[in-house]
Amino acid sequence: MTDPDYLPVTAAVIERDGRILIARRKHPFMGHGWEFPGGKLEENETLEECLKREIREELGIDITVGTLISSRKHVLNCQSAIMLYAYHAEYVSGEMVLNDHDEVAWVAPADLNAYSFPDPDWQIVKDILKITDEKKRTV
Repeated sequence: MTDPDYLPVTAAVIERDGRILIARRKHPFMGHGWEFPGGKLEENETLEECLKREIREELGIDITVGTLISSRKHVLNCQSAIMLYAYHAEYVSGEMVLNDHDEVAWVAPADLNAYSFPDPDWQIVKDILKITDEKKRTV
């Protein structure tokens, strides 16, 4: 793919009690692995608004969106490319409802390596582990 337009996509790294929420899609998308929930930016929406909306739609919960963890371009196939923005987020309220996923797990950052992620989400895992490692060294 030459000079692709990159579709803006958000991902939430939702933390609660020292664990991170990951979810597995009901219908295979880029395999049947785990992901950080989120989705595509709609017209006239900020990235933060997109992330809150997507999490409400996919999981039925409300979050607060924190700092940007990473942003990376990913070419998914010859017709699709995304710019993935991953944000720290915190669970605020709501009962978890799995609209787009068949399973969720609250995972300690150190245990993320045990799960199968598509490449874009795997890059987020690497960023989380780097941040976690840096925090340990400053304590």
